[in-house]
Formats: sequence, C-alpha cells, structure tokens
Amino acid sequence: MPKSALSFVCQNCGAAYNRWQGKCDACGEWNTLAEEDITGATTMPVSIRSKRKGRLFTLETLTGQTQDAPRLSSGMTELDRVTGGGFVRGSVLLVGGDPGIGKSTLLTQATSLLARAGHRAVYISGEEAVAQVRLRAERLGLADAPVQLAAETSVEDIVATLSEGTVPRLVVIDSIQTMWTDTVESAPGTVTQVRTSAQALIRFAKKSGAALILVGHVTKDGQIAGPRVVEHMVDAVLSFEGEGSQQFRILRAVKNRFGPTDEIGVFEMTGLGLREVSNPSELFLSERDLGSPGTAVFAGIEGTRPVLVELQALVAPTSLGTPRRAVVGWDSSRLSMVLAVLEAHCGVKLSGHDVYFNVAGGLRINEPAADLAAAAALVSSLTNAQLPTDAVYFGEISLSGAVRPVAQTSARLKEAAKLGFGRAVLPESTRGDVGGDAGLSLNTVAGLTTLVADIAARGQSRSGKATDPEKNATPARFRRQDG
Repeated sequence: MPKSALSFVCQNCGAAYNRWQGKCDACGEWNTLAEEDITGATTMPVSIRSKRKGRLFTLETLTGQTQDAPRLSSGMTELDRVTGGGFVRGSVLLVGGDPGIGKSTLLTQATSLLARAGHRAVYISGEEAVAQVRLRAERLGLADAPVQLAAETSVEDIVATLSEGTVPRLVVIDSIQTMWTDTVESAPGTVTQVRTSAQALIRFAKKSGAALILVGHVTKDGQIAGPRVVEHMVDAVLSFEGEGSQQFRILRAVKNRFGPTDEIGVFEMTGLGLREVSNPSELFLSERDLGSPGTAVFAGIEGTRPVLVELQALVAPTSLGTPRRAVVGWDSSRLSMVLAVLEAHCGVKLSGHDVYFNVAGGLRINEPAADLAAAAALVSSLTNAQLPTDAVYFGEISLSGAVRPVAQTSARLKEAAKLGFGRAVLPESTRGDVGGDAGLSLNTVAGLTTLVADIAARGQSRSGKATDPEKNATPARFRRQDG
C-alpha cells in the first residue's frame, strides 16, 4: 500500500503546497490553506501506470453531420432566456448566489414545472431533509408536482440510484459543497472533495444525457466557493444576484457554452415564490422619486432586451483631505473617468466634493453607454438642477469629451416610447440610425460640454435662488402617490 500523500491545499483557488503557510501565493488570500490527503486516484504505482497502453478512439472529420443539441424548456421564460433557450441534454450548470437569495426556490420551481410536463426530475438535497423540501413546495403551491426527492450526500450512492430505470431529464444537486466520495479521504467541502465529486457527477451527466444543475456556495467576496477549476469543468455558470432587502432578483450567465453570456433574467420574490418579470423596465422605474436633482433614466441593453433604469448621484462638499467616491451597481473606474472628463473639459470642479453613485433596483450595469446618463446625474446633483422627468439618456463619453455612438439605438428608443417617455438625449452621430417610428423628441449632443451647459442653465443655486423649473409631462405610471 502506498503511503498517504498529505498536502496543504488552498480552499479558495485549489493551489497545493508541501507545508503550511499563512498566505496563498496563487490567489493572495490569508488563512485558506488546509491539510488534505491528495492520494486519491494516484494510488497506482508509477511503474504500472507508465506501462498501461492507451485506448484507441475514432477520429471524426469536419465534414460530418452535426446534430444540434436538443434543448429542454424549463417552463420559466426568464430561466430559458439566460440558459439560451433551455437545458441542453447532458449539460452541467453551476448556480451560485448569496445565502437566502432564492437559489433553492428557483430550482424547486424549475423541477416542479418539468415534472408536471411529464419529465423525470430529481432534486437531491445535501443540506435539508426531505420534509423541509416538501414544506417549501407546499408554500409555493407545488406539492402535487411528481418531483423525486432525496436527502443524500454520497456521490457513489447518488450515481447508482440515478442510473436505475429511466434516465432523468434534470437532476439538481443542492449543494456541491456537501457532497463526498470514497475515492478521497478529505472532509466534505474541501477543495479535493468538491473537485472529485464534481468530476464523478459530470461524468454521469455526459454519459447518461441528463441535464445536471450544481448549486454552489458564495464567499464574502461574491465568488463561488471552492476551486476555480469547477467553473471550467461545467458548461454554464449562472449567478443569482439581488439585495435581501429588495424584492428584485437577477439571474445572470457568467459563462455559457450553449448560449449568450449577456442575457439576464429578472424575478420578483413574493410570498408564493419567484415571479417572472416580463417588463423589467417598468419594475425598476416603479419607485422613481420625481423632481429630485441627481437622478437620470438610462436606456440600456442587457443582451437582446432593452432595460430602462434610474441612475442616482449625490455630490456633496467634503470635509476630508481626500474626497470619497462610493459606487453601487457601476464600475468605479468608469465613474472616475467621467469625473476626470467633467473637470478637465467642462470646468466642473468635483475635486472638493464627495461623490456617491447608485443604480436603482439592484441592477449592475456593464456597458459604457451609461456614461452620458451618469454625467447628467452628477451635474444635476452638483448644480441642484432638476432633469426632465420624461427624458432618457444614453451615450459613451470619450476622454476628449466627445459623445460617441452606441449600438441598438432604435431598440432603446422604442422601449422608452413604450413606457411613456417623450424625449431622449443621445449622441449626434446616431441620428441617422433612428427610425421614424420612434415617437420621441430627440436632443442630440456632440460633446459633453453642451449637455453640462444645458443642465447648468436650468440649475438651482445652493443659496436658494432658483429659476423656474421646466414643467414636463410625466408618464402617469411612474408618478409617486403621496399619502
């Protein structure tokens, strides 16, 4: 019998070391090294392994017939949008999210809908008992769904049970950190156990053709816990995001081999589970605070879907030597660039002010088209000027202060017109790309200086001397009812 090979493995990135040390040199995290037995599958002597002959396999040509991978609809439109049209046979998905965000609720609803459609769906929980899963299904009104439940953590037992009878169309493992296998002697949840258990379950999914969903824990930094190699082993990585104090939940594809990675699915957490939101723009704008300086509506694109969201900015004089910059829902480096352009080319002095920036509704914006809306909100807050409440903004700002065009202008304008907005502020070079059926009053700007001058002209001074604010037609569905 070979001796056990003990090593110290980082629980964050999976790097192995011969001795313990406080900091992992690979990922830079502290106190993440744990002692593990990495003997595993290497118990065969080297002399025997080196003499084993390889197995012959068939080589294919590029001109062969390729069959499209069949997809299985989950019955949830928003989930199918993120996955690319449904679950591909034999695919493996990794779903991560903060504790209590609704991962188990989402997967319980998906398996119940598939089971009601006549497909075999299996839900295996390693964290909850069967009775607890049944209580959740009763609360969601899904107790009559023929979902097969089990509370098991042994990978060998799970694979043997699933291999009997009809191959399941969907298998949910909640969660991968609780699974363990006999081939390694590390504790459940360690890097070696997670990696080996995931390999065994993925091997079963590829051979049987069953779609497999693995639930992963999330660290305090928002990353899926365990080795990064697990994310490379699966076909898709989905992130379930949202704030616990808000009812909005956003499902985003971080990686997807069978579909796009820029689509999002929007859900609303209710007492009866997650409700799909077909029009997220109306949901994000439902609580707008009209008439307040420092707010601008951005017409963005998430995948193929136009989304309108409110950007909020607060600029206040600072009492510190270094002004503070706090950003939620947007790239902090992008905000720093917009602030620098405003100060260098537009004469807006922000070096002595604290800047707080927020994207309402818990949505995270990644496209540079939000530059123009962010600049409008910042200047509006600084000058105490109310922006037109029926206007949307979009456009990319260059370092020279010019406003550059963005893609899918027509889709952004049509979404704004559908929600009752009457005007749009956009780059001047995109006027020719706009169809005549937009139905909006277009205000094109070639440079950021023009926008800053227009906002400052309608501004209200901090001393209380104000010009008459422009009265704008406000969409009735977005008016806040007081009292």
